[in-house]
Amino acid sequence: MNIRKAKLQELEQIEAIYARARSYMRQTGNPNQWQDKYPLTEWVVRDIENGDLYVCEEEGELLGVFYFSLEPDPDYVVIEDGAWRSDAPHGIIHRVASSGIRKGVFPFILNYCKGIIGNIRMDTHAENKVMQHVLEKQGFVHCGTVYVRGDSPRMAYQFIEE
Repeated sequence: MNIRKAKLQELEQIEAIYARARSYMRQTGNPNQWQDKYPLTEWVVRDIENGDLYVCEEEGELLGVFYFSLEPDPDYVVIEDGAWRSDAPHGIIHRVASSGIRKGVFPFILNYCKGIIGNIRMDTHAENKVMQHVLEKQGFVHCGTVYVRGDSPRMAYQFIEE
């Protein structure tokens, strides 16, 4: 599997992966995290143009998509019911989605991001038991609650490479 920056020409494929992820979330007891057209097309385009959207591919087929940035996330400034493990420079992973064709996409994503920085933050919805399990299995620690877009509570996780 290879990871590279996403291209605007891949927008349709990327949106199909996100649509599949929304369906999977609903099927696995998480109907509220990614509703309707989340993430919005304009966000996907912006992330591609800013160089923050990545794809996982194998033999030309897109297997996953994710946002990764070293820029601080304003939604992570305030954390309730806990604290971040470290305030050192860190990466942020958001909007991870798999095509469902191959298992093990997230560990591959994490290894790629760890190769850039060993301190990574993420968040997920309280109903997203699948992602909580995946995060904890990969060494992320639950740190508290953050509010995405000001009003949507999310479980905050942080990975620090030992």
